[in-house]
Amino acid sequence: MNKVLYRPLGMLFGVLGGIAASRLFAQVWKMISGDRVAPTATQRDRGWGEVLLAATIQGAIFGLVKAAIDRGGATGYDKLTGEWPGDTEDVDK
Repeated sequence: MNKVLYRPLGMLFGVLGGIAASRLFAQVWKMISGDRVAPTATQRDRGWGEVLLAATIQGAIFGLVKAAIDRGGATGYDKLTGEWPGDTEDVDK
């Protein structure tokens, strides 16, 4: 199989992961703050600390979910096809 086949699957899993990450963040924020909705950067009645904390937590959750989905998808694709769909050597060289 060709690595090109992995691209649409990766995109689909990315969208689903974004939805999952949004829901997870909403639950985490509710547990942390008691508020149902996290603050946005342009809400006047929310302080800097609250806005930056929410953004930090949201970024961490999205990064974690994206990495888990990307790695899981690549591993599954490799097991099914015998071909790793991503980088295979150190990209910092």
